[in-house]
Amino acid sequence: MRCVGVCPTQAISIEADTDGAVVKLDRGKCIGCNACVSACSTATITRDLSTRIASRTREGLVLTNRHAATPDQPSAPSPFLRSLQIREVSTGDNSVDQEVNASTNPIFDISRFGISFVASPRFADALLVTGPVGNAMQEPLLRCYEAMAEPRLVIAAGTDAISGGLHRGGCAGTNGICDLPVDIYIPGAPPHPWSIIHGIMLAMGRKIE
Repeated sequence: MRCVGVCPTQAISIEADTDGAVVKLDRGKCIGCNACVSACSTATITRDLSTRIASRTREGLVLTNRHAATPDQPSAPSPFLRSLQIREVSTGDNSVDQEVNASTNPIFDISRFGISFVASPRFADALLVTGPVGNAMQEPLLRCYEAMAEPRLVIAAGTDAISGGLHRGGCAGTNGICDLPVDIYIPGAPPHPWSIIHGIMLAMGRKIE
């Protein structure tokens, strides 16, 4: 399949099966370059414009031609249903940072859901990580996480934070969040502000209409 070879992050893979080939698309590696869409001669691969793509599990980001991914439902009870204080840590992806900033503007207005950003991890309920988390940022990120009080959440925002994206496997160790327990994955390079809001509300345990 020619569209597999053009994917710069190996987000698309094909595995042999007794019932035929199993095609997988890993949203955690996809950077949305649309090279696979252009290369697909049968128009089987098309752009997905949905913004509700966050997942509680890494496996939930992998789509296949055998079954559709089951959408995440809010888990209860949650201590963050009404409000969530977030400490954002940028580890090298300004594009995601800009989309996070956009989520706070009057158009998207993330604060109307009781979500706000704080300057210190000591006041935070959730750690929002953007970027591929190179070797130089792993210890500062861990120290930031340890400064947070329990219960605490970790949100990986963007392909780089999830898997390293284009930087994955580099000499700087940029393979995304590796040493922290991630509660929510928000794919995209960068994710849309609506996707960021969807992922954060999923972390809060809020019902997504």
